[in-house]
Amino acid sequence: MHVLHISTREEIALLQGAKDVASCEATPHHLTLSADDYARLGTRLQMNPPVRGSEHRDGVWRGLAQGVIDVLGSDHAPHTLEEKAKPYPQSPSGMTGVQTLVPIMLDHVAAGRLTLQRFVDLTSAGPARVFRIVGKGRVAAGYDADFTVVDLKRRETIRNSWIASRSGWTPYDGKSVTGWPVGTFVRGRKAMWEGELTTPAAGAPVRFF
Repeated sequence: MHVLHISTREEIALLQGAKDVASCEATPHHLTLSADDYARLGTRLQMNPPVRGSEHRDGVWRGLAQGVIDVLGSDHAPHTLEEKAKPYPQSPSGMTGVQTLVPIMLDHVAAGRLTLQRFVDLTSAGPARVFRIVGKGRVAAGYDADFTVVDLKRRETIRNSWIASRSGWTPYDGKSVTGWPVGTFVRGRKAMWEGELTTPAAGAPVRFF
């Protein structure tokens, strides 16, 4: 059994004793935001399961530190600001999260909340292990050469204008982070570099040997 979007300390306590039968996932927004942010973000913060009080955010962090959390996931709802501005319950739940996962979590690495090695496991080796994906998740002989190049010291400010989703916004607009993705390679071929998408050339998959 795999449990998505862990958001409470009670779930962590329950899953801690069930690791032989269950794996689980947490998200950057449940690790970064809290109920205190509703005053600033309003229905932009609305999602399922909800972003809760800081005691639950801290509980999810404890679960991550204790190895209860196996992987990091993201939300990827496409709702626009106009849609999110509708009064509850007409306002849709969800937010963007795919594009901000790496910089938000690298900022936590820079702050000392988790190690770079643990972050790599949560985003690469962990998913391959949980979902039994062959040839993925590691930089090693025989594995597909999939990797993201990051600058651990680069300081950037996340802006709505950076978001590629049709939604055009992020709850992290204006947040300064340390650590930034520079490029992405898929099967050894450059898929993105400094925000510029590329079309991989045709050919056999590239693997590490």
